[in-house]
Amino acid sequence: MEFKLIIKNINKTLTPDEEIIFIKWYNESERHQNYFENVKANYHNGFSHIDIKKEWLTLENKIVIPSRKINLWKYIAAASIVILISGSFVFNFNKTPAIESIIVDNNNEIENTIIMGTDKAILTLENGSNITLEKGKDYMAENLKSNGEELVYQPKNITKAQIKYNYLTIPRGGQFYVQLSDGTKIWLNSESQLKYPISFIEGEIRQVELVYGEAYFEVSPSTNHNGSKFKVLTSMQEVEVLGTEFNIKAYKDETNIYTTLAEGKVVIHNGFSSQNLIPTQQSNLNLKNNTITISSVDVYSETSWKKGLFSFKSTELKEIMNVLSRWYDVNFVFSNPKIETIKFNGF
Repeated sequence: MEFKLIIKNINKTLTPDEEIIFIKWYNESERHQNYFENVKANYHNGFSHIDIKKEWLTLENKIVIPSRKINLWKYIAAASIVILISGSFVFNFNKTPAIESIIVDNNNEIENTIIMGTDKAILTLENGSNITLEKGKDYMAENLKSNGEELVYQPKNITKAQIKYNYLTIPRGGQFYVQLSDGTKIWLNSESQLKYPISFIEGEIRQVELVYGEAYFEVSPSTNHNGSKFKVLTSMQEVEVLGTEFNIKAYKDETNIYTTLAEGKVVIHNGFSSQNLIPTQQSNLNLKNNTITISSVDVYSETSWKKGLFSFKSTELKEIMNVLSRWYDVNFVFSNPKIETIKFNGF
C-alpha cells in the first residue's frame, strides 16, 4: 500500500476505494496497526514531543567515533537528526514549526532557531529587473499575476520576434508554484531556477529550461495546443513530453540528473541516445560519463516534497542532510565521514 493513503486517512480525505485498500492493509497485522498509530502520533505532534538535548546525548552515545577527542558534527540541527534516527517519522512542511536546534562546537552548546521554509521566489523579468515574491505581497504585470504564493500567466498572442523570457529563482528555504501560459503547472523545490517564455506560440514546440534544482511538472496535453510538444531542457539532457506528470532533479552540486515519471510518457535525450520512460520508472543521467540508466522507483517517495512532506527510502544520511539543508537553509558538516553512508527509511 502507498504511504500517501496513511496520510490521507489521517486527514480524512480517502476516497471510498482508497478506504477499502487502507482498511484491508490496517487489518492485516498488528504490526501495520502499530505503524499507523506511530505515524499518526508523529504527524500531529511534530517536534513538540521531543526532548532535544536528551535525544542528542542519546544519539551521540549510539555513534562509534575514534577515541581521540573530536567534534562529531561541527554544526547540526539536532531535532532533525533525532526524528531521522527514530526510524518512522513524518515531516510536514506546512505544519512543522521553527526548530529549536543545538549547535555543537568545541563542546559548547548554543541555542539556535532554524526557520522552516516557506513560499518565496525571485522573478526576473525580460528587462533584467528582479521582483521579490513572498506571502502577503501581490504583483501584477502584463499577462502575469502573483499573490505571493503562486505565479500565474495568461495566454498572450505573440510572434517569434516578440518572445520574452522570465526566470523564476527559488532560494534555499523556499518553494513556489507557477502556472505557465499554456496551463502547464510547475512546482519548484528549494534552490531551483526555471527559465520560460511569458507566452507560447500556438502550434509550435513549447520549451522551458530547468537551469538547476528540482521541479515537478504537470504538462498541459499537446492535444490542447494543436499537437505542439512540450520539452524541458537541463544542462545535459532534454525531456520530450507528450502530456504527462514527471519530476526532474538536477541540482548544481550533484553529478546526476534524475527524471521520474508519474503519469504519461516522456523520452530522455542526452545527445547520444534516447530512452523512453513508463510510469514508476526513473532515469539516472550520470554527468561524468553521460550515460543513462533506468530503474523502477517509488514515485511517491520521489515526489512527496511537492505535497509538503519528506519521504526517504533507504537513503544515505548525507543525502538526507542535503535535503534538509535546502529546506531549512542551514549547512551540515560531517566530522566523521563514516556515518555519511548510513541509510534510513522514513516519512
